[in-house]
Amino acid sequence: QLQTTDPAAPNYVSAESNGEGRLSISYSRRNGQRPWGEILTVTQHGGYLRPGETITIRIGDRRRGSPGFLIQTFAEAGRDFVVMADVQATGNFYPLPDLQLYVPVIPGPPEHWRAVTASQRRPGEPFFLGIKVEDQWGNPTIPAACRVKIDASTNVAGLPDHVAFDGRTQTVTVEDLSCASEGVVTFTLSIDGDVIATAGPLVISDADHAGYWGDLHGQSGETIGIGRIEDYVNFARNKAFLDAMCHQGNDFQIKKRFWDHLNEVTAEWNEPGRFTTFPGYEWSGNTAVGGDRNVIYANEGCTLRRCSHALIETRDDMENDAHTISDLYAALRKSGEDTVIFAHVGGRYANIEIDHDAALETAVEIHSDWGTFEWMATDSFRLGRRIGIVANSDGHKGRPGASYPGSSDFGAYGGLTCFLARENSRTALFEAMRARHHYATTGCRMYLDVTAAGKDGAVMMGDITTPPAAGVPVQVTAHAGSGIEKIELRNGPDVVETIRTYDETDLGHRVRIIWSGAEYRGRGRNTSWRGVIDVDGASILSTRPLNQWNPERLLEQRGRSQVAFENVTTGNFAGIDLWLDTLDATVSVRTNLGELSVTASDLGTDPVHLDCGGLARCLTIIRLPDTALSSSLAFTRDVTMKAGADNPVWVCVTMEDGHQAWSSPIYFTA
Repeated sequence: QLQTTDPAAPNYVSAESNGEGRLSISYSRRNGQRPWGEILTVTQHGGYLRPGETITIRIGDRRRGSPGFLIQTFAEAGRDFVVMADVQATGNFYPLPDLQLYVPVIPGPPEHWRAVTASQRRPGEPFFLGIKVEDQWGNPTIPAACRVKIDASTNVAGLPDHVAFDGRTQTVTVEDLSCASEGVVTFTLSIDGDVIATAGPLVISDADHAGYWGDLHGQSGETIGIGRIEDYVNFARNKAFLDAMCHQGNDFQIKKRFWDHLNEVTAEWNEPGRFTTFPGYEWSGNTAVGGDRNVIYANEGCTLRRCSHALIETRDDMENDAHTISDLYAALRKSGEDTVIFAHVGGRYANIEIDHDAALETAVEIHSDWGTFEWMATDSFRLGRRIGIVANSDGHKGRPGASYPGSSDFGAYGGLTCFLARENSRTALFEAMRARHHYATTGCRMYLDVTAAGKDGAVMMGDITTPPAAGVPVQVTAHAGSGIEKIELRNGPDVVETIRTYDETDLGHRVRIIWSGAEYRGRGRNTSWRGVIDVDGASILSTRPLNQWNPERLLEQRGRSQVAFENVTTGNFAGIDLWLDTLDATVSVRTNLGELSVTASDLGTDPVHLDCGGLARCLTIIRLPDTALSSSLAFTRDVTMKAGADNPVWVCVTMEDGHQAWSSPIYFTA
């Protein structure tokens, strides 16, 4: 953020005038009217300016040692600076039309190659392979001209041997691929023999459904994000390689002109079978009257029902406002508009205690850029709700489907939802949402299948059924792009069993330290961690971070036996793996929120936890095998049904690289 006190530090701001008097500068990061939260105010004292005299403001003034202005971490066609003046000292500022400024923010140099493909298709069904390069902050960027070799683990029709990057493009998409037979497909990409990325696994199975990846929650620059809505949709399809998307602007900021234009854009970009778009908005009532909800329409032409007209100057459609969540449910029921609602956690977290309409509100969002919120699901179970599980980005940086948190408020990589549908169309995806046939991830694209025996036959995640017996066999199959650390089989809030890809005999010299949780449920929930890890009796041979999304935050090895870190969690977790030369050592973690010490050789497959207060805030130490974990896991377990209540049976998958996934529950009724 900007500052006026240290001329040798970054973001130093100065102001000077060739007129009379003196100038003072004040800066506020959040006191401006949305979307212009940051306010820099220069005030004239003890004099006045004559016509032709000037005020010169230097943002990132380098004349006294400052390195300059640290720009944002996300690329943007134009970072706008709106210049306004209060010439009569009334407190009413008017824009100066000849002084509106913008600065293009371009991506940095290439850091990471990425490859993306589908997770589930049927034999002969088309899919695509997307390839791109990102800078260190996750912005797609342009690599030097090169040829990328593509190898597949099985025969893929339509797959070229190479694709070319011409030095002018950020992404390449290979369309119309297919596999004739069932199996698991992975792709390996290389340049001159060096592997640069992998994609998959893609499961080819003769099932009733395929898996389509969507991010149905985020905003563009017309509300509180960046860029145009056209750029937002283009990123989703052609840079994040999504199958489906929806724009979710805060309702109190959406003017009629933009609502009409949004509907035009979603209609134009909707491409059944390839890319599905939905019109929608975020109903943004305060938590006390219901809290944030995603309103998703199956078709264009539906009514925008705002929680208020807080930033809308016109008043001609106020009769459509829905001031409480109950008002919104009632209005949508009366309208007959084809609608699905998700409850989510953002600045105004959804208060699901107030009211619920099972026909409209089909799911809760338990992960986004704002963090991880399993309590949304467990609260729903307690209330007897039968909801599905989704994750989205809720991003404001114009990158749906590949939403990195950057360096400021957000603490997690944006989530994704895999919809298990008969085809990629609005009708089929709405059917999947209403049946809760979907699972959520923290942004990875893994394959997850959960099935069981119901009284009337086989059921899948999201189904509601009667248990055939007191104990029900549940089948789980997972294939991931990273090793699978564990899968928790759950009945409601309770963990029935934790299944791992390894056992005690596989454990090695790798120790994993994790910090996790949040302060509380509301806005400002981020927990700031500052700590030191000391190893007494052993040397650290190597390290690997987990969920370190901000490369500027401290995480460094100091000498042979210490690691220092600073990090933010917001319901999610972060951490580090240490490979030690011996287990005859004590590993101690000292943080601003608690201290935990263990003897490495005493660690087994069960983790050691320290409760650090807050909302599920804790330190955890576990021991893992030295080598990479298996990326596939399949099992069947009997789950004992609880009498007299619903049994929501679901799984949580935790991967070696820090990603997670959650299935929508199978609901066994009492």
